[in-house]
Amino acid sequence: MSKKAIILLSGGLDSITVLALAKQQGFSCYALSFNYGQRHNAELNAAKKIAEHYQVLDHKIIDLGLAAIGGSALTDEHIAVPNTPQEGIPVTYVPARNTIFLSFALGWAEVLHSDDIFIGVNAVDYSGYPDCRPEFINAFQTLANLATKAGVEGEVIKIHTPLIHLTKAEIIQQGTALGVDYKHTVSCYSADKQGRACRVCDACRLRKIGFEHARIDDPTRYFN
Repeated sequence: MSKKAIILLSGGLDSITVLALAKQQGFSCYALSFNYGQRHNAELNAAKKIAEHYQVLDHKIIDLGLAAIGGSALTDEHIAVPNTPQEGIPVTYVPARNTIFLSFALGWAEVLHSDDIFIGVNAVDYSGYPDCRPEFINAFQTLANLATKAGVEGEVIKIHTPLIHLTKAEIIQQGTALGVDYKHTVSCYSADKQGRACRVCDACRLRKIGFEHARIDDPTRYFN
């Protein structure tokens, strides 16, 4: 039997690539997405379609109330999504988001007796979020093996980050080689209900540059 893996699936470019890689490596995939109070549901609609296309064994969408604490342009409608690059950690950073997401994935992994969790964090072409760095992933993996019954009993839980050292162009090239169709993904912070992108937010900018550098046609749908 193939090994089980939890895939954190946002509906974006990186997470679909990670899912395709896990499938290629022979894992039986379980997808986990979050309705955490983000500005739009377009990415969750994309995640549903992606999970169905890749025939994951189960796809859970967890409701989280991160909008209740705010602190991010993605969860607080009173904070504007910037349309130009920012110095330092931008206001689109969602406090502790990946820590929370990985904690849910860790719990589900224990229930499923899975030792493998995949997340599409990237520390090269990214917005500078602290929870996308190798140091964070290494620390969380240490926590995972200290804080769980599985870890205490000798099972090593592995946090897989196959994209962490790749440029956006390299991610796109790798996904394209695996047959990924990126037109079904949503990366934009301000996408409309149809999943069309704004073209000017940081996520759109990094995605557009990635396709240009990869020399692959950009299938992103824009509303402006």
